[in-house]
Amino acid sequence: MITKLETIRFRTFELLNPAAFGDQASRRWDQFFSLLIFLNVIAVTLESVDTLDEEYDKIFHYFELFSILIFTAEYLLRVWVAPLKYDGIVTASYRARMKYVFSVNGVIDLLSIIPFYLQFILPGLDLRILRTLRLLRILKLSTYNSALSDLIEAIREERRSFIAAGYIFVVMFIIASSLIYFAEHQKHPTHFNSIPDSMYWALITLTTVGYGDVTPVTALGKLISVISAMGGVIVVALLTGIIASSFSLQMERRKAEFEDEIRDALKDGILDEFEVEHIENLRKHFGISKRKTESLIRDIAGEKRLKGHDPRV
Repeated sequence: MITKLETIRFRTFELLNPAAFGDQASRRWDQFFSLLIFLNVIAVTLESVDTLDEEYDKIFHYFELFSILIFTAEYLLRVWVAPLKYDGIVTASYRARMKYVFSVNGVIDLLSIIPFYLQFILPGLDLRILRTLRLLRILKLSTYNSALSDLIEAIREERRSFIAAGYIFVVMFIIASSLIYFAEHQKHPTHFNSIPDSMYWALITLTTVGYGDVTPVTALGKLISVISAMGGVIVVALLTGIIASSFSLQMERRKAEFEDEIRDALKDGILDEFEVEHIENLRKHFGISKRKTESLIRDIAGEKRLKGHDPRV
């Protein structure tokens, strides 16, 4: 028998996670929470302006108290409902809660509130540093947006290729740092005093950023710079291509899965209200446009009509 407490916990779990289709209360909470995160980022940014900080100090202070109250309650509630999230994966409630606490989202949620409490635990810390750390709250949006998880998944799927390209980059980085040191350390007036000191130049050059604050003065050093820059373009393009390719494959898989769901819903030739809601929910989850969805439905429905008139079917 389900107790009232279990019902409350399950509803809390639904509210804290991205809203299911038709759950207006959960959707309103998602919107409120996303807005609160954006307002926090704006507030922290404006606080860095001394004149605004002095004039609106009380407003910033009370808004921070309100935000920390919401974020702390949210963190504790997420710990409370963690067993529902990991049901079937982690059976023990304690282990499930620890799994959430040490998960990526758990660490992000903790980092969003810890700066506020650190100022009481460690009063000697620079308050400006603590205020800046509050900008990490923007990472909480990853709960409602799959962009960060998509990036991690893309790197994970292509980890072998990514590691191979990263290895090439590290080798080039070390070689470039060493060569420029031996070419420049005796003649350059201010930089390239050691291989570690040369690594800054090597990283900026290989990543094609090229600030120009550190430049070689010898002919050999300039030649090494040209070769390093060209090699950096190739390796950075390789790393970018690997991630872009993995992202593209993810999108194709989502499209194929979405198309399969539409085909399954159209087996009887019509879409009932439940199927329409299910497809709409998937459309939003996969980030597919309404126009693309309507086009898929028309194409699949057209295929079925043609098959229905095909005497071989």
